[in-house]
Order: sequence, then structure tokens, then C-alpha cells
Amino acid sequence: MVAQGGLAPQVEIRDIVVGPEFHGQRLDRLLVAAVPEFSRSYLQQLLEDGAVTRAGLPALKSSLKVKAGEAWTIELRATPQSQAFKPESMDLKVVYEDAHLRIIDKPVGMVVHPAPGHWSGTLMNGLLGLDSQLMDLPRAGIVHRLDKDTSGLMVVARTRQAMDALVKKIAAREVKREYLAISDRVWTGSRQKTVDLPIGRDPAQRLRMAVVDLTRNSGKTATTHFQVLAQSEQGVLVRCTLETGRTHQIRVHMASLHLPLVGDSLYGGRAEPLMPRQALHAVQLAFVHPVTDEKMSFKSTLPPDFQDLLKAWSLSYNESA
Repeated sequence: MVAQGGLAPQVEIRDIVVGPEFHGQRLDRLLVAAVPEFSRSYLQQLLEDGAVTRAGLPALKSSLKVKAGEAWTIELRATPQSQAFKPESMDLKVVYEDAHLRIIDKPVGMVVHPAPGHWSGTLMNGLLGLDSQLMDLPRAGIVHRLDKDTSGLMVVARTRQAMDALVKKIAAREVKREYLAISDRVWTGSRQKTVDLPIGRDPAQRLRMAVVDLTRNSGKTATTHFQVLAQSEQGVLVRCTLETGRTHQIRVHMASLHLPLVGDSLYGGRAEPLMPRQALHAVQLAFVHPVTDEKMSFKSTLPPDFQDLLKAWSLSYNESA
């Protein structure tokens, strides 16, 4: 048998004969009625994977109309999505942990949450591998995220008490998050700037975010503070401090200043052999512990590609500052 939530690798075959009450109905409605113990989304996954057949031929459209007397077969098996909440053994860099939370230094290339194309190998899978009790927490205790190609510090909860408190602290802007970013464009004007522009889905290109007019498009307010740390003929190193945490916030706000990140092709950044990803690193995290009220602050060492680019472009950075 297959159990939902942690589908076992076994396969169960069920035969379904369409009754007269379902004549002319959609196939997905028939499946929901015939296999009521599984979710509609899981059954849709099986449809898309070709696990629902008639006379040996897969039906890939959930909208297909069925007829009374037809014989259908559904193969109940694990799908990538159904196994997404699976613990995996990973060599995660844990820079701090106690009974309530962990601080993780996320490497470049690691996806935080399972998603299409990344149903395994995510930070969430690695956290579950470290701590099976996280299965009882939403998103395994993850309270904020970094893009796949952004490296650096993240705080994750280990208890529901800590998770709820951290979510409130982030919403109240009580968690200080600093990033380092590199652009190959020229910074002009004051060395400190604040961008206070709302961000939403780009109406012209749904795969990216954009600065939007909230009177015409959906979005949320977003504020980022920028400070130039070093500049050379090749580019500029900028400290970015988040007040809000919108999707792609720093990348969008840097692009709004005509300073797209090196390697960030989605927002106009140029390719750079020394930095085969967007030049963004979550370097510092500071907050008051959600349970003990202890003041906590963490800094991350720059990854090798970041260090190599700074050196090549003569951009000085004092990691102890």
C-alpha cells in the first residue's frame, strides 16, 4: 500500500470501472471519487506521469470526459513531489545551533525549498536529515530563504515556538540581514542610498520580479539600504541591508539603480568568468534570540568565487569590519 505524506516505494494497482453516475464527467473527478484517500494534487501528478491508463494507453488530460462502462487503471506510486519531504544526508555548514534554532551557511547552487525541477537535494531535505522532528514544522522550520545562486547565512527554527517568534521578528524588521553585492557598472552620487520601491511580478515577463506601480499592479512595499564599500575601474562592492524580504529584492533594487549584479542575466547583469552566478552573498545576520532574549550576531566568510572577483577587480573588503 502507499501512504500519503511519505509515500513508500511500493506500487498499488487499482482498476476503476466508470459507473453511470460518472458518465460524461471529467476524468479527474472520477479519480477523486474512486481514490478518496489521496489528495487531488497527488492524483494530478499521477495523471501527468502517465500512471492513469485505459486499455494500456495513458490519459494525460484531467479534463478528458469518461463514459459509463469504461475500464481505467491507476498506478498508485510515489512521485517526486510526494517524496519532497524526505530526509537526506547532507554536509550542511551549521555555524550555530541550540535547542531552538540553527544558523546555516548556505552554499551556492542549493535550492531552499522543493520545487519543480528540484524535488530533492534542497536545504529542506538536508534539515530533515539533521533533525527528524522538523517534519512537524511548516517548511521544516525555514522562515526566510535565499535564491539558489545566492550564498550565505540563514536562520532556521527547530521548534514551533521559535518559528512563530522568528516569523514575527522578520515581519517587524527586527532581524538584521546584510548582503554583499558586486556590480560592474559605475556608482554615481552619494555613497549611501535607500531604495523604497514596491516589488511585484513583472507584468511583461512572469518569470521575474519588477518595481511596480501599486495602483495598477499587485505587489508589496520594499526597502533596501545600500552603501558603497569599494570601487574600482572594473566595478563596485556594495553592502545591502534589507528592511523587507521580497522575492529578488536586492536584485530588483540594484537593477533599478542601473547597477545589476554581476552574473544576474535575469535583471541585466553581464556574465563574468570568475563569477558564474549572481554576485550576492548573505554576509551577516543579527537578531535577539526568540526564546532566550540573547543578542546574537553571525558573519559568513566570503566564498571563493566572491573573493576571486574582489581580488581581480581590486575591490578591497575587510571581513573583520
